[in-house]
Amino acid sequence: MPARIPPLAITAYTATCAAARGLDALADALRERRGGLKENDLAEHPLACFIGRVAGLEETRLPAGFAHHDARNNRLAWLGLNQDGFLDTARALRDRYGADRVALVLGTSTSSIGETETAYRHLDADGHFPPEQRRDVHQPHSLGMFVQDVLGLDGPCLSIATACSSSAKVFASAERLLRAGIVDAAVVGGVDTLCGSVLYGFNSLALVAPQACRPFDAARCGLSLGEAAGFAILERRDSTNSHMHKSAPVLAGYGEASDAHHMSAPHPQGLGAQLAIEDALARAGIGPADVEYINLHGTATPQNDAVEAALIARLFPAATLASSTKGWTGHTLGAAGIVEAAITLLALERGFVPGTLNLETPDPVCGPQVIIDNRERAVDIALSNSFGFGGNNCCLVFARAQAA
Repeated sequence: MPARIPPLAITAYTATCAAARGLDALADALRERRGGLKENDLAEHPLACFIGRVAGLEETRLPAGFAHHDARNNRLAWLGLNQDGFLDTARALRDRYGADRVALVLGTSTSSIGETETAYRHLDADGHFPPEQRRDVHQPHSLGMFVQDVLGLDGPCLSIATACSSSAKVFASAERLLRAGIVDAAVVGGVDTLCGSVLYGFNSLALVAPQACRPFDAARCGLSLGEAAGFAILERRDSTNSHMHKSAPVLAGYGEASDAHHMSAPHPQGLGAQLAIEDALARAGIGPADVEYINLHGTATPQNDAVEAALIARLFPAATLASSTKGWTGHTLGAAGIVEAAITLLALERGFVPGTLNLETPDPVCGPQVIIDNRERAVDIALSNSFGFGGNNCCLVFARAQAA
């Protein structure tokens, strides 16, 4: 088992998704059970399904100095950075520590592939991209390059692309950079947007539901794809950081595992996911009974939900509360980890546990942990699960400052 790690303060965070822009609006949507899923209205991709689309991206314009980064994914990143004062906070972080002492670690699965799809639809007579598309956006690191430019950072800049665990694993990478003394702070996050490759790719795997997703429901038949952006700041908790609020929640632990059982299906007994959870608990120095809430991966696909539900029932006591929040956001792929981390942090800070939207009849494999309705409950320690294709599993432990 890994050794316990010193907790890291989360001094700022934000999230933007189909349900809401910014933390207060997201908390309201969760409390009022207002989901963001609706029938697919992407005219260029007329697939009969429900999606979690962030309104206004088509009209969003990047500032002139960043226009060469233009792509739907980077527009969503810009929108997300401008919520909750995060952009100003991140730039102040750079000024405090120095541009080369702040890491940027971002997760994505599609990056700006939607822009590349557009470029291929408008090839010139010689089969080349049109002049306006000959830009640096056509690569997996497009998001990192854009955010690094916006924030003016010059430290390590990493793109994590491990499918749906991408922006959960950014916390683990950032913790290692901080513990090694390579940087003094880290901006982490993730952004993914809807595009043809995502919609038709998942549809070809028979994973897309024709209606709003129903996590852990006995009648679930697939996921609803969504898009989202989220960011957080990690700093050490020590006497040199006098600016830091003592009540800032913390990253207490993380666990990562790759079971490599199948390209898209989880291990039948969830062994990789179990290892990630057990390692996360060990790094946090806690046991299963100490966890009060788990934000589940809960995609609403038949196999993934069954494996995760059985695992939670096997590992955790009945009093632990667990839910999937993808009924609000859709499955936001490479951004799922950061958005669900933000929801988990809201549960810690606001004494509120969201239920599982659209769940009516729980699958019999579910234990008592999986809840339907919202709960008003103080939470000191919570987990967030993110499981990706290829068995890329990540579990994060978050805690209130007093509990760390």
